Amino acid sequence: MNTSASSPATESTIMDVNLTEYPWLWEVFTLVLLTLLARYVLSLFLRKLEQQLKKTHTLWDDALLEAARAPTGWLVWMVGFSWVLEILVVESDAFVFSTLGPVRELAVVLLLAWFLIRLIKQVETRLMSDEYASEPVDATTVLALGKLVRAAVVITVALVILQTLGYSISGVLAFGGVGGIAVGFAAKDLLANFFGGLMIYLDRPFAVGDWIRSPDQEIEGTVEHIGWRQTCIRTFSKRPLYIPNATFSHISVENPSRMLNRRIYETIGIRYEDADKMKVIVTDVTELLRHHEEIDQNQTIIVNFNSFAPSSLDFFIYTFTKTTDWVKYHQVKQRVLLEILDIIFKHNADVAFPTSTVHIPDGVAVNSPDSQTGPVV
Repeated sequence: MNTSASSPATESTIMDVNLTEYPWLWEVFTLVLLTLLARYVLSLFLRKLEQQLKKTHTLWDDALLEAARAPTGWLVWMVGFSWVLEILVVESDAFVFSTLGPVRELAVVLLLAWFLIRLIKQVETRLMSDEYASEPVDATTVLALGKLVRAAVVITVALVILQTLGYSISGVLAFGGVGGIAVGFAAKDLLANFFGGLMIYLDRPFAVGDWIRSPDQEIEGTVEHIGWRQTCIRTFSKRPLYIPNATFSHISVENPSRMLNRRIYETIGIRYEDADKMKVIVTDVTELLRHHEEIDQNQTIIVNFNSFAPSSLDFFIYTFTKTTDWVKYHQVKQRVLLEILDIIFKHNADVAFPTSTVHIPDGVAVNSPDSQTGPVV
């Protein structure tokens, strides 16, 4: 009776024949197994290393570990399977396998670039984090330096890739020098904005989060982002305002966020009939400001009778608050002005308001339209 099932001896014979014809299968299997084992050992090593590094608060070791985690994993896979492909190159004449060398070099360069870019990002994040920074770090400077280093990495990697692919870097650089002149004329506004942004990073007239305004143009708000081409400002109406960086090279910019104090400068008038009380009122207001807990005593304090106004006798106060917060400043100013009013009322005086006095010469009579009996003087 015929049967379709093969005997164990037959299967063993077939396997021996296949292995004899394709001995490289053992090598491929061994390399794949070693690649998987290396990837597993690497993951264990990184996990143990992470546990040790958590015991310290050093910025660079944590950044290096986090940046290297993904690229090293892909590097293991790339090295392992490139060895497998090398075996296949020997057994095959396919064109795709003949380009293995340049592709492997290109992959190494890209993995290195990926690692460097991740490292820059990790360092940026940690420099601006309270967990790692022992001293306050300017976020604008950190972001600017990060952009510069990233640009340098990208340009360098591009040149290395061109060299790897067989292109002459010297020719590329020469072409870039000639073409750069033409590009410079065509993109002068773009370059002006670029160098304007560079000057902002170097001079630092303002930073992200600052409140700025320009007396030359209608620009006022909080800086949200400083890019290489434009700066984004959030106005007080909560609308985004995008300004080309070249604009800041020819306008004046005021940065109220860096003020040391806020000024109270007010003129107050009392009635002419309270002229005899002006001196004591000025004295009491001066004492009030000299001992006020919200007034900066290291700054100028002036309280003086100032002018004979048409309807009042005016004195002015000139002083500075300790706070620079906009809301708290108005609360302090309100408190100071109310206390000055109390001083005026305490001396039985009053704040003046616009009035007119009409002098009628003697002998002039005014007739009332409702009276028929005689004149009313």
